[in-house]
Amino acid sequence: MHRGVATFTLDYGKCPTWLFERMVKLGREIVQVLIDEYGPDEFVKRIADPVWFQSLGTVLAFDWNASGLTTIFTAALKEAIRGQERQLGVFICGGKGKTSLKTPEQIENWGSWLSLPDGQVSNLVYNSKMSAKVDSALVQDGFDIYHHAFFFSKNGAWAVVQQGMNKIERTARRYHWSSDSANDLIVEPHKGIVSDPYQRKLSTLNMTAKDSGGNRDLTVDMISQGGYFNLMKDIQVLRKHSSHLSKMVSIKVNEDQLTLLELAPREFKVHPVMTDNFNKSKYLDKILWKICDRKPGSYENLLSMKGVGPKTIRALSLVSEVVYGAPASYKDPARYSFAHGGKDATPYPVNRRRYDESIEVFKKAVEKTRFGQVEKRKMIENLTIFPGQSTSPYSGVY
Repeated sequence: MHRGVATFTLDYGKCPTWLFERMVKLGREIVQVLIDEYGPDEFVKRIADPVWFQSLGTVLAFDWNASGLTTIFTAALKEAIRGQERQLGVFICGGKGKTSLKTPEQIENWGSWLSLPDGQVSNLVYNSKMSAKVDSALVQDGFDIYHHAFFFSKNGAWAVVQQGMNKIERTARRYHWSSDSANDLIVEPHKGIVSDPYQRKLSTLNMTAKDSGGNRDLTVDMISQGGYFNLMKDIQVLRKHSSHLSKMVSIKVNEDQLTLLELAPREFKVHPVMTDNFNKSKYLDKILWKICDRKPGSYENLLSMKGVGPKTIRALSLVSEVVYGAPASYKDPARYSFAHGGKDATPYPVNRRRYDESIEVFKKAVEKTRFGQVEKRKMIENLTIFPGQSTSPYSGVY
């Protein structure tokens, strides 16, 4: 599975009570079957797969491309396992809005209740906080995080499902993390891809990309070796010429010609630097003094420091690129993919073997539910009827 994020339309309104109650009931049955069959660690791992997460969300009756799938589906799962967490071995913390801010506290409460080692609990809290920071400060794509859910098992497997909102374009984007793949919390840490093709006006500053490695390394060197006063000299270059950073600019430095960053239209239409204000900022200066004084030994340590946010990262990135020539990546990490392929062979032909395997998995899951035999038989019949068969009411429809 490749890496990336998912983009959806932004929903408004409230989920009807009658629908949410049914989502909780069906979700409870499905979660129990999956954990009985595969175990809690595998369930958490699958939550981190955006294709699997999306599929299960649509099974529980939500539009496949709606932002509400993330928030309501997560809330339904949290409610579905309430009171059974210890038995199932799976725990869900956080949620939408202010509830997301309670994630660390909820992780610690579960850790205390389960008598987990302090080190394991601290590690879970750290991963939760860092995933939120990475997707708000290192992936600057115009989406503000408003939903953060942290799934974990007693064995230490964890997954993050968080979502950001772009109010201008009225779209939402979901970010998936997994302990199975996020060995490095800074360099391309996301799990899975699923996204529609789209055109956005705002370009992404992607400091998690491997191509941004030189920029990250130089940033750490500037802070650790150069010191605050040398860094501020470079910041002054940005402040002096911030109004011209949207085009090719040349200035004299020690009688040598220095070409500033070229933000060509072929790269993107709009970038935050074009509207950024690098004039005197006491808060930015205070944060820069703080990080230079502490001298973080790595980019991860830099990001983890309190007060380091999107603007600090953007300023340091621009200094590394504009003044010292270490480019950052402006490629959006979102991609376009299917679970089984497309009937027109786009992006690749349908993988029939994988498709049949998926059907068998769901057939086994249905058999293990506590539904009646009549309901089970109808479900299995629907799984085994293919378009084109005369017994299907959807014959010939794709």
